[in-house]
Amino acid sequence: MADTIAAATVSLFLKPSTRHSQLFLTLTTSLPVLRFNSLKNPKFRPLVVSSSMSIDSAAAPQETSSKSSSFLDHREGSRFLHFVKYHGLGNDFIVLDNRDSSEPKIRPEQAVKLCDRNFGIGADGVIFALPGVNGTNYTMRIFNSDGSEPEMCGNGVRCFARFIAELENFHGKRHSFTVHTGAGLIVPEIQEDGQVKVDMGEPVLKAANVPTKLASNKNDAVVKSELVVDGVTWNVTCVSMGNPHCVTFGTKGGEDLQVDALNLAQIGPKFEHHDVFPARTNTEFVQVYSPSHLKMRVWERGAGATLACGTGACATVVAAVLEGRAGRNCTVDLPGGPLEIEWREEDNHVYMTGPAEVVFYGSVRL
Repeated sequence: MADTIAAATVSLFLKPSTRHSQLFLTLTTSLPVLRFNSLKNPKFRPLVVSSSMSIDSAAAPQETSSKSSSFLDHREGSRFLHFVKYHGLGNDFIVLDNRDSSEPKIRPEQAVKLCDRNFGIGADGVIFALPGVNGTNYTMRIFNSDGSEPEMCGNGVRCFARFIAELENFHGKRHSFTVHTGAGLIVPEIQEDGQVKVDMGEPVLKAANVPTKLASNKNDAVVKSELVVDGVTWNVTCVSMGNPHCVTFGTKGGEDLQVDALNLAQIGPKFEHHDVFPARTNTEFVQVYSPSHLKMRVWERGAGATLACGTGACATVVAAVLEGRAGRNCTVDLPGGPLEIEWREEDNHVYMTGPAEVVFYGSVRL
């Protein structure tokens, strides 16, 4: 292999084996090693690659010990950062066991390097599982791929929940727990089929709390309001699911939106950084198939175009109900797959159900 080979990621599962394996591959002695070890679950046999990334400038000597251990077992002062990579419908995250400290193991600038898809592991963000506060079981924090910290992330919380289920051995059991986030209390529930149902709480509609500078036009909310972006007038509804969302079903006087025809990389940043959104915004572009079936593409604040956004799917259904376009139970198709969203009238809470899957396990030298 040539010395110029850079970091790679793996999203391939191999068939189960009766023997656990621990594999190592070093491309050159000058490169830090990215290691993939098997957990207690025999379904996962890792494929091995090497990483050429370096989080800190100081190089540590290459580890040569072949001692077998559980993947997440690590000692204080270890030179390696152990992680599991998950995805929720293609929205992918590096997830870290941070339960031994209330402070994240890495800094935002390190998260940026880890998330780099060419020179790092590659991800939309880094998620930390921290100790609970205020009576909750756990705390979740996340750094986006640009180093910013959102209040919370819907696909991320499903990945977080599956990670906790792996750590706590909740497999095959229906189990719920409480998670403190920057958006408040979140309650995920692991379903028996492995899907994760999350009580996302109540949507925030008051314009000042979304936040947006757009004038409210319906009971303090911004519903089907006009927003000029790059000379084009769009109809938008603003919703917060603990993080800000601008949902649009099309332009003023225009035909129904065909989301696949959008140049998301061109239009998305103009919404995100529009001056009517003081905290920037996530933007959902939505196509209506029926009152119970929507299709959405998203430009995420701090991450750009992603394959899925859980809070965005929730905000989309809320906006569709407010605009009279859909009912309270919808399937939302995203580029990475569908989510089931319910805006329950009885308690005003939004419930999201969808998958979260392991991509691979690994370690990277700090």
